[in-house]
Amino acid sequence: MNVWDLTPLFKNEKELEKSALSLQSECEKFEAKYSDKFLNLSDEEFFAALNEYENLLENIARVQIYVSLVFSKDTSKGAFYAKFDELSSKAQNHLLFFELKFNEFDEARQNKIIAKSAKLGYYLANIAKEKAHQLSLKEEQILLRTANTGAEGFSRLFDETLSALKFKFKGEMLGEEEILSKLHSPDRAERKAAAKSLSGGLAPQQHLLSYIYNMIKTSLKTSCELRKFDLPESPRHFSNQTTKASVDALIKAAETSFDLPIKFYEKKRKILGFKKLYDYDRYAPLGESKSVYKFEECKKIVLETFSKFSPKFGEIAARAFKEGWIDVYPAENKRGGAFSQSGVAKAHPYVLLNHTDERRDLFTLAHELGHATHQNLAYESVGFLNADTPLTTAETASVFCEMLVFDYMRENFSNLNGLLNFKSAASDGSQNFKRDVSQEAQSGEIPNERAVKNAASQGSAGSCEYAARDTDTPSQTASDKTALRAMLAAKIEDIFATLYRQIGFTTFERRVHASADELSTGQIDELWMEESRKMFAGELILQDHYKSWWSYIPHFVHTPFYCYSYAYAQLLVLALYGLYKSGRLENFVQIYTEFLSSGGSDAPQKLVAKFGFDINKSEFWRIGIEQVAALVDEFVRG
Repeated sequence: MNVWDLTPLFKNEKELEKSALSLQSECEKFEAKYSDKFLNLSDEEFFAALNEYENLLENIARVQIYVSLVFSKDTSKGAFYAKFDELSSKAQNHLLFFELKFNEFDEARQNKIIAKSAKLGYYLANIAKEKAHQLSLKEEQILLRTANTGAEGFSRLFDETLSALKFKFKGEMLGEEEILSKLHSPDRAERKAAAKSLSGGLAPQQHLLSYIYNMIKTSLKTSCELRKFDLPESPRHFSNQTTKASVDALIKAAETSFDLPIKFYEKKRKILGFKKLYDYDRYAPLGESKSVYKFEECKKIVLETFSKFSPKFGEIAARAFKEGWIDVYPAENKRGGAFSQSGVAKAHPYVLLNHTDERRDLFTLAHELGHATHQNLAYESVGFLNADTPLTTAETASVFCEMLVFDYMRENFSNLNGLLNFKSAASDGSQNFKRDVSQEAQSGEIPNERAVKNAASQGSAGSCEYAARDTDTPSQTASDKTALRAMLAAKIEDIFATLYRQIGFTTFERRVHASADELSTGQIDELWMEESRKMFAGELILQDHYKSWWSYIPHFVHTPFYCYSYAYAQLLVLALYGLYKSGRLENFVQIYTEFLSSGGSDAPQKLVAKFGFDINKSEFWRIGIEQVAALVDEFVRG
């Protein structure tokens, strides 16, 4: 099944409407039952109310998710979306008192309840932390009721605008995903034409898209002033359960390692035989690949990869394909990009793809199914409220699953591409590595960061380095080496896109939101180009037409300051994956599954500590950076 089956949420729109209207009544009754006497509830009465509260929130989310998915599939259904968004907002309005009233308890009472709640103690503790940023009940109600005409309204306008855009390319009119896929073409003229087509299609909408971005910026500024956040990015750090200092350390670690993309693109330019690399050469494949990644083939690869890592992962992936969790192909008015919608405990997650038979589509499938696996495990284990994972760890499973598929591709290269006996060579290297690591291990304890750093730098890149060593043997043909190098290059570029590009996005956002005034399109363009150029240092030239490409990035509109979470997850995953490949932690799969199953039920630093890492130390980020360096060095050695 290649389209969504939404019946686990609602059988049809009639059932949806009935549920939405009923929810309003239920929420009104809940407010009438508890609001006035909330401060006098016994502990037992409070926990009963908390259970009711969680159930009502989940049912509201169920409505919102269904409506959001319908709209994502067909962005022309704006009126449908607005209708049920309004109904959900009205229902949710009657629940706002709960968290606000909880923060009217004195500290002693709060601490007593938090300690007594085995299931939702951490959730309640986070509510207590929000006290300094909460408004009055009436103010919160007004903001909720007007949300769909504020930032949410502009977010919807952005989606409708981008989904409707068509890009003229060789006599055809292509959608966003289709034109972006052309940037990966082996034909340089085609890549150049696609880049100019993308810029040309965006150009007529620049005034509107700039206005939308300014409204998002203004809305966030107003919200921060009302809620007493010192910086526009502070609410994101708060929800991510991290600090600006931690994010600054992440950015510094990335920016001080820009020599890696510079080194990579210098080598890539030489391999391609170009005097200069331009923006449209960024994703140029090394060698003309005839591989077509049909969805059914990608499905087989992902199923095998997930199952090999963990039967539980394989089981969840099999259900996703069989039960209509995934909407696969581009369509008229369908939202671009890809995402995983978390769903609710009573229904499974949903994944949106725009599959165009490219190699990157395989990794996108692995990425989004990683999200879905994470979400499914969390809902099964800790319920609706605890499953909400901070963005600092939300991308962990997605990027980890990409790494699993990458290693599968390397290890099965001969089978997948008709090349000679690469699988056995890679396997031999992996076994040699494991023997080396086991000889070094002193005990069965979780290694400290220094030990992991040493093992990991040979690990995720471990399989890479040993594979490279084997490809240097006489039994490997020149074509084998070329194809493997091309795949390694593509993976490095994926990592760069997840790490360095997202850091560039974050520093760009910081500069945009630092302006007290609205910015002109030209001013936004200038900031975008300045921040984008940092990671290339002239080795890859961004031309003038590139200046508008900020305007199609949805995160700037939907979720300001989201992007550093990708970089955070990339480095975290590289460290975790290195630990997994090293074999030092025998029960890694079990611990990792427990980690994902925990969702947002505990602090990220405590969850990651299960593996022996301290994410509050700046040195932690170097573990992941060193593995990126190992991959780049392998590529350069060639």
